[in-house]
This record gives sequence, structure tokens and C-alpha cells, in this order.
Amino acid sequence: MKRKLTTLALLAAFVLVLGGAWLLYQNLGGNAGPGLAAADSSAAATADSSAGGAPQSSAAPDGEAAAATGESGAEEPRTEAPDFTVYDADGSAVKLSDLEGKPVILNFWASWCGPCKSEMPDFEEACAQYGGDIHFMMVNSTDGSRETVDTASAYLADNGYTFPAYFDTDFEASTAYGVTGLPTTFFIDSEGDLVAYARGALNAETLQTGIDMLLPQE
Repeated sequence: MKRKLTTLALLAAFVLVLGGAWLLYQNLGGNAGPGLAAADSSAAATADSSAGGAPQSSAAPDGEAAAATGESGAEEPRTEAPDFTVYDADGSAVKLSDLEGKPVILNFWASWCGPCKSEMPDFEEACAQYGGDIHFMMVNSTDGSRETVDTASAYLADNGYTFPAYFDTDFEASTAYGVTGLPTTFFIDSEGDLVAYARGALNAETLQTGIDMLLPQE
């Protein structure tokens, strides 16, 4: 009898854990599409795994948020994407704020990162298709030892990638977005607000989901 009661108690605990996990998923990322998390105004975006794709909440590290009005008329929290400076292949400084007026897809990657390599063909194809409507910022995590401008540039050239690539040699971008794992992708709307993000490699379907969130629906 005692063993039966113990088994029932463990079963009940397991059901509660599953239920809590489901509710957490719904609250954090359930409406943002597979592998994407909706950005909110309360939590810093922290990517601590390169094998994910799991929904996470995100927001600007400074905690400041703007308000947006949804279809229901109620105010919805908006999170302004933190600005930063990176460098192009010529060494010229480029700020995120320089690209205002169009949505931005911000991707953090490195040439030694297997999951990064797996998603790059999809980013190349998406950039070719939507580059006129969306700014693609493929930001290389350039630490100067494991990854340098030369090694990253050689990887891009060897694989024929033509999307806009930038180098985070000062760690300003990765620090601003709390990135500690690769790849990580942020979707920023034309007003400069974070819409969603994902950690881990994206497949073509999930990348398209993020794109659809940025572009006006006809």
C-alpha cells in the first residue's frame, strides 16, 4: 500500500511538472512560431547554448521598453533594440541605428560554429529574396584568437556567401544583446523594436516565420 501511494505521488508530481513547462512555453514563446520567442520588456536576451532553438523571453539589457498598441487597442510592451557598432570588411564602422527605416534580422555567428554553418544557406537565400525589404546583419563573433577577421572572411569567400557580414571586434554587439552562445538571431521591426529572437540554428521554416513577423501582411 505504501509503495502504491509513493508511486501515485510521483506520478502527480510529474504531471505538475509537465503542466508547468507547457504554461511556461505558452507564456514565453508559444505565439512567436517554432523556435522563436516573443520579445518582452522584462528579461535580458541571454543565449547560453548553441544546441537550442528553445523558446526564451528577451528584452533590451537596459530594461527600457516602449509601448505599442495592438489590434485590440490595448497597449502592448515594446522593447527597443539596443544600438551598437560593428565593422564591415573594409574596417568601416556601422551602427545598427544606421539601418533605421527597414526591419533588421540580426544574426550572431562564427566560422567554427557547426550550427551556424548549418543555417547559413537559408540566410543566404532569404537575403537574396528579401534583401530589398529587410536589412540582414550577419555579425561575426570576432574574438581575435579562435575567430579573426581573416578566418571569418575566408570562410565566407570559400562558401560564396554574399549576405552583409560585420565583425564584432570590440564585443559591443554581443555584450549589448547578452549573447554567450552561437548562433543567436534577433528580429527587429522597422521602428527599431525587438519582435522575437531564437537561440540555436534556425531552419528555413522558422526563419520564414520570423520574416513574416517583420513584413506587413497583405
